[in-house]
Amino acid sequence: MKVILQRYATPFITGLFLVSLISGIALFFHVGNGVLNEMHEWLSLVLVLPFALHVWKNWRSMTHYLGRLPMTLALLVSAGAAVAMAWPSGERRSGGPPQIAFSRQIIAHTASEIAPLLGQTSESLIATLKARGFAAAAPDMALIEIATKSGKNEFQLVRALLPSQP
Repeated sequence: MKVILQRYATPFITGLFLVSLISGIALFFHVGNGVLNEMHEWLSLVLVLPFALHVWKNWRSMTHYLGRLPMTLALLVSAGAAVAMAWPSGERRSGGPPQIAFSRQIIAHTASEIAPLLGQTSESLIATLKARGFAAAAPDMALIEIATKSGKNEFQLVRALLPSQP
C-alpha cells in the first residue's frame, strides 16, 4: 500500500495542481465563477493529501532544503505575500466586475427597501427568503445580514432573490 501511495503522490500533485492553476486563472479573470469557484476550492483541499504524501516520500531530500537560504527565502516571501494580500487596507475593494459590485450595493439594503424593485411586497419577499432557507429573514434587516445570520453566502442570497430560481 505504501508503495502505491508513494508512486501516485507526484502524479496526483501534478494533475490537481494543473486543475487548480487553470481554475485559479479563470477565477482571477472572472470566467465561470459559479462552477469553477467550488471546483477550485474542493480540489485544492484534495491536493493537500498527495502533497503530504509527496513530502513524506521525499522527506530526505526535503531536509537538505530546510534551513538553507532558498527554502527560507521562498517560505518568507510566500508568507509575506499571503499576509499582504489578506491584510485589510483602509480602502474598500472594488468587488470585482461591476455587476458584482452593484449586487453587493443592492444586498446591503433591507428587504423592505429591495422588495419593490423585485415586484414584491416586503412580506412576500421575506416569505420567499424563508421558504428558500433564509430563516433569519426580517423586513428591517439588510439582505446580506439575513444571509450571514442564516449561514448562507452572497451567491446563495442573490440566487434566492431571482424569481426563476428554486
